[in-house]
Amino acid sequence: MNTLKIEKLVFGGQGLSKLDNKVVFVWNALPGEEVEYKIIKDKKDYLEAVATKIIQASPERVEAEEAEFLSTSPWQIVSYKTENKWKKEITEETYKKLGGEIFAELDIPLVSDKLDKNYRNKMEFSFTELEDNTKSLAFFERGGRRTFAVHGSILAEEVINETAQYILDWVNENDISLRSLKSLIIRSNGQGQAIVALFIKDRLTFEEYPKLKNNLLGFQVYYSTHKSPASVPTALLYTTGQDYLLSDIYKTKLKFGLLSFFQIHIPVFKACLEQIQKHIPKNSSILDFYSGVGSIGLPLAKNCKDLTLVDNNEEAIDYALENIKLNKLKNTEAFCETAEKITELITSDKILIVDPPRAGMHDKVVDKILEVLPPKIIYLSCNISTQARDVKKLAEKYKITDATIYNFFPKTPHIEGLLVLELK
Repeated sequence: MNTLKIEKLVFGGQGLSKLDNKVVFVWNALPGEEVEYKIIKDKKDYLEAVATKIIQASPERVEAEEAEFLSTSPWQIVSYKTENKWKKEITEETYKKLGGEIFAELDIPLVSDKLDKNYRNKMEFSFTELEDNTKSLAFFERGGRRTFAVHGSILAEEVINETAQYILDWVNENDISLRSLKSLIIRSNGQGQAIVALFIKDRLTFEEYPKLKNNLLGFQVYYSTHKSPASVPTALLYTTGQDYLLSDIYKTKLKFGLLSFFQIHIPVFKACLEQIQKHIPKNSSILDFYSGVGSIGLPLAKNCKDLTLVDNNEEAIDYALENIKLNKLKNTEAFCETAEKITELITSDKILIVDPPRAGMHDKVVDKILEVLPPKIIYLSCNISTQARDVKKLAEKYKITDATIYNFFPKTPHIEGLLVLELK
């Protein structure tokens, strides 16, 4: 019997162990546990594995609510209280290890919401075939290509699960072959409304399509080339109703589409936005890099002197421009460009807000910040490791005046970090 002893949890949410002097990162494993395992990745410097049987369980372990939990929410195996405690500990360790002295004295609070499930406003489902030849919604196993049949997800807002079943019934009524089906993306707005896109690998048409109803505002069918595993629109085959949703955040109307970035857990995002607002003096000039549709910047615009939004996603900026008009803002502009190509917008008189992708800020953005020295940087990140790396570079000129982490993604190991930097 091959077993591993788990030492601790690490950033990323896996248990840490060692095998033949090689580090092993293990899913479905908690500190102190002894587990049987299956290797799913064999890299030069490390192994990745999944615990297949728990020989000695941690007292912190709880029963997962879903059989396929590792695909979507690998921390279903701990309580919400324990999850929040570990996220705080992992964040502080990661910041200090990767960020250095600037993080040395920080005691970082964690903000969460009572809503630890049914919070996600976007889900992507795959498909699989059952024994009776009907199709089912599915998720891929972690680290593999096998699919699990599912009825929905405990993470998703209820309207998403209801809508997914409604579209699945239509898929089965039309007997669409599994080889033609790629994915189903559903987005909701926290107000019980959803839009849907079905991605298929053949250019099919149908006599009848799903009818819109009170909670289903729009439905699209996209041909998506088989050459890419991702759900990318190659051609629009059918559309009815809206291809967007509206959400209201702090009396700001925000319009967003199926594929443009929007915050996932609205109640916790509102708490984060409230914290950001505390650091924006009235009549400030603000530059919002990686802005998406404007979900951070636009709620601040009414109290600031001027606001500039920048994002490289064309759909997101199109919606940002619509949102500027929708909220009748005269002091706001938006540009579709990569941040590193428009660094001249970073100036010494503008507060800089950044919410970059997981890769963090481009070196050219960091260099420009250190050249012109904006008075304040508000840095929100979905990847605290690259955030720590960037802030370590900025520590030459800046100090951290506020730090908070947010549990945007309960039952998963993902952590959102907010750091406020001011000139020394």
